[in-house]
Amino acid sequence: MKKAIFFDLDDTLLNDRKSIQTAFDITCQELAEKYDVEAKTIEEHVRAAAREQYETYSFFPITIQIGINPFEGLWGDFGDVHHYQFRRMGEQISDYQLKSWENGLKKIGIETAAAWAKERFREVRRQSPFVYDETFKVLDELKDKGYRLLLLTNGAPSLQLEKLTMTPELVPYFEHIVISGNVGFGKPDPVIFEHALRLMDLSPQDVLMVGDNLSTDILGATRVGMDSVWIDHKDGKKVDEAKPTYTVNRLQELLDII
Repeated sequence: MKKAIFFDLDDTLLNDRKSIQTAFDITCQELAEKYDVEAKTIEEHVRAAAREQYETYSFFPITIQIGINPFEGLWGDFGDVHHYQFRRMGEQISDYQLKSWENGLKKIGIETAAAWAKERFREVRRQSPFVYDETFKVLDELKDKGYRLLLLTNGAPSLQLEKLTMTPELVPYFEHIVISGNVGFGKPDPVIFEHALRLMDLSPQDVLMVGDNLSTDILGATRVGMDSVWIDHKDGKKVDEAKPTYTVNRLQELLDII
């Protein structure tokens, strides 16, 4: 029997995709009604512009190392003081957010709405935290069965803590909350898994890793010899080196494995 379960946060316990999609849906629909352009067309162009713009900043390498995607960049403030690249990200992130909307909207002939869209997106995303329906049931049952729980998440400390502040009911379930931006290495680097194991005074054989991302959660667990449960959201992504011990479609199915 495993002694502990390590959980990813985004799209494992929190439905971060739904939060981001909601922010795009509302912002782009309001733009569509004003400028007579399809909302999906607006979203596609802004998403493409954001991905392209993200790579032009000096903070981009830390986003790869820590695991911060371009769409988190569209609403976060960043600026965590303990790392110079995070401080630089805090200084540049507003420019990134504005130019992503500017460049995307210009492609479809909208010239004057970028500043409004930038702030509207940020506002809606902060108003739209979503927890999966089964999250608390699963965590309650695991606690009742005596499992120790740890949260292992990639991202900037300020952003991940803001998400947890939006859903404070999650926090008490976990002995430790490990955020890659505090460690200096993100999943799948073995360093962050080894750090989490030291905090819990456990070996990889004692732990089950649960996450939705093959290239971070599952690959990292594979590299340290830890069993894992992959929540397959049917993205079609494949990572040859990642070897999940179990594959499920919903978090709820973890209880059948346990």
